[in-house]
Amino acid sequence: MSDKQKNAISPRRDEDFPEWYQQVIRAADLAENSEVRGCMVIKPWGYAIWERMQAELDRMFKETGHRNAYFPLFIPLGHLEKEAAHVEGFAKECAVVTHHRLELRDGKLVPTGELAEPLVVRPTSETIIGAAYARWVKSWRDLPILLNQWANVVRWEMRPRLFLRTAEFLWQEGHTAHETRAEAEEETMKMLRVYEKFAREFLAIPVLTGEKSESERFPGALRTYCIEAMVQDRKAIQAGTSHFLGQNFSKAAGIQFQGRDGAVEHAWTTSWGVSTRLVGTLIMAHSDDDGLVLPPRIAPAHAVVIPITPKEDSKADVLAAAEVLATSLRTASFAGAPVAVEVDARDLGGGVKSWEWIKKGVPVRIEIGPRDLAQGTAAVSRRDRPHRDKEFLPVADIPGRIPEILKEIQSGLAARAVAFRTDHLRTMDSKEQFYEFFTPKNSAKPEIHGGFALAHWDGSAGVEEKIKNDLKVTIRCIPFDESPEPGTCPFSGGPSRQRVVWAKSY
Repeated sequence: MSDKQKNAISPRRDEDFPEWYQQVIRAADLAENSEVRGCMVIKPWGYAIWERMQAELDRMFKETGHRNAYFPLFIPLGHLEKEAAHVEGFAKECAVVTHHRLELRDGKLVPTGELAEPLVVRPTSETIIGAAYARWVKSWRDLPILLNQWANVVRWEMRPRLFLRTAEFLWQEGHTAHETRAEAEEETMKMLRVYEKFAREFLAIPVLTGEKSESERFPGALRTYCIEAMVQDRKAIQAGTSHFLGQNFSKAAGIQFQGRDGAVEHAWTTSWGVSTRLVGTLIMAHSDDDGLVLPPRIAPAHAVVIPITPKEDSKADVLAAAEVLATSLRTASFAGAPVAVEVDARDLGGGVKSWEWIKKGVPVRIEIGPRDLAQGTAAVSRRDRPHRDKEFLPVADIPGRIPEILKEIQSGLAARAVAFRTDHLRTMDSKEQFYEFFTPKNSAKPEIHGGFALAHWDGSAGVEEKIKNDLKVTIRCIPFDESPEPGTCPFSGGPSRQRVVWAKSY
């Protein structure tokens, strides 16, 4: 690709955001659609990003007292039937196994051996884990149970989009059981704050936290809390959820224990999760028209050293110098860990290699060639700046400078995302203003439209449903507010306790 080309990704974000998103994934070689409709192949670079997310979240979970376990992929249909609200919420998305054998008939494989009870491929694990907890819990001394599992789930998605909505996706799901309601509610909020901290500090994404409206709750939960991110087309993405399940699932599963006073009680439970949707959120939040942009704290590689070898007689010296520089860089530390470095020693032109790493979003690129060797310098480029920008630094100074650059990129991306959200979060008091905000064709300045709207709501499902039908706009969260501002719902004229966040979403 010529360095004269303006952008690596076509179309640009402002031309066709959904297609731009797909092209960023393709250019960065993150994932592709598989032969099974709605399922994706996550390629090594995409999976490496997920592994970085896993590693940091897993550490945070364990620091809060949780341990990992694993539960079955298949759930007996009867388990789901015990919790009516839950099965109603997932019924249309379930994949069901009805047979256990294939036989060859007339050259075709035919399912035979019908199961006595159909098995549902895990859409979420509250019911199967609840059955295990019912076996394990006998006394208040057996509580709390604080478990998490890393797994795949299946929800039959009719309109798939890589990372954001796929029939099969990867996630973690935490499931806890507690002696008291207060403990379970504290756990629910604790894990929500873990997600918030992870999004802000590692993904450099400023998220809004709050409670979901009743219509948006997790099926069977008493309360659902969420982190909501704004991406660059000004839509919302639900980036993580934490559910206070009350005693609904423990009663359905029979999670009972003898309390401190000798009485038999039901446990109070929670569940909470994030998924590979975070990869899609990351792409949409930070990437640009040259490809993926990765915050350093979540990047699989912090820097790539690119040897420039135009002549065969200097090739060995340049490659050796690149390896020496990479080794030196790995002795430096960023965010409490060694700087992660790649060396691209492929026999390709420097421009081709550089563009590939730009599209992959690596925070820092370091080019070193014969002239650099002679001068004792190397060219350092940052992914958060135009691709032509280069700073020539003495090679000896680079290991000390790179951690500072990585910190600057991380904080810069976070500040940029905060500024973007601030620019597109509006407080509104009239229905006309609200409808205009979410209807660009009604304005002479469509560029100011769309984003997050803070508007009063009377709490009625009718108002919520009408706005959803009219504008495809939903309540993303009811923000936490110790001193809520009461007012008047602009849609019904009824009283409102506080403003809520409305947006179009993925």
